[in-house]
Amino acid sequence: MVIVIMKVVLLQRDIAWGSPQDNLSQLDSALDRNPGADLYVLPEMFTTGFATLPDATVEEEPSAGLAWMKAAAARTNAAIAGSIALRTSEGCRNRFYFVKPDGGVTVYDKRHLFTYGGEKERFGAGRDKAIVEWRGWRFLLTVCYDLRFPVWLRNRDDYDAIICVANWPDKRRYHWDTLLRARAIENQCYVLGVNRVGTDPVCNYNGGTVLLDPYGNAVAACPDNTQCECSGEFDKKLIQDYRAKFPVLEDADTFEII
Repeated sequence: MVIVIMKVVLLQRDIAWGSPQDNLSQLDSALDRNPGADLYVLPEMFTTGFATLPDATVEEEPSAGLAWMKAAAARTNAAIAGSIALRTSEGCRNRFYFVKPDGGVTVYDKRHLFTYGGEKERFGAGRDKAIVEWRGWRFLLTVCYDLRFPVWLRNRDDYDAIICVANWPDKRRYHWDTLLRARAIENQCYVLGVNRVGTDPVCNYNGGTVLLDPYGNAVAACPDNTQCECSGEFDKKLIQDYRAKFPVLEDADTFEII
């Protein structure tokens, strides 16, 4: 199925620290409050919080979070996206799952680990980009710190929207807002930025969850410091017309990713 207008719901959560069951128990009602979407997006490590401390709880395989995502995608006939702190046979990964209603799963392991916050000490980095097609739209999957690396996110006319899920602290909130808008403008794409609110043992978070159009304008946004959901629509024709009228991507530099 190909759709020109896609409806998305962004879920800004106050994540209970190290408690997957507590976090998952709230999510079904959040989806029920926002029916009829094509895509629901959750924050980074939405089942545990940013689990980089030595005593932090990470999920074990098989992941309860992934099982919930599969069930929710089937129930809503929509895709569900978000990242989970997961212990695998190869070590811990900050793993982004994009789950479709038929049970299909696309995986992206976070490429740029947040050394400043200790993530690199406990987690292994991914190597490969992930672009997933859903109902005629192409989504680039990214996680938090990836947002600071524009070469990694460079649009080679191979995606229509960036999904960035995050636990981005309030003291660097200006960076979050600015970088999301920059990625939308320079890549002529929609950007879905989903951050959390609340606190964990290290940081405070005030949100900034937003859907941006290719011009950098906010289509929908969650209020700060509030656990809530916002919904918006994006239009394939808007992207196509804009790129045809103002073909910036045709003049872009070529970079080699090692």
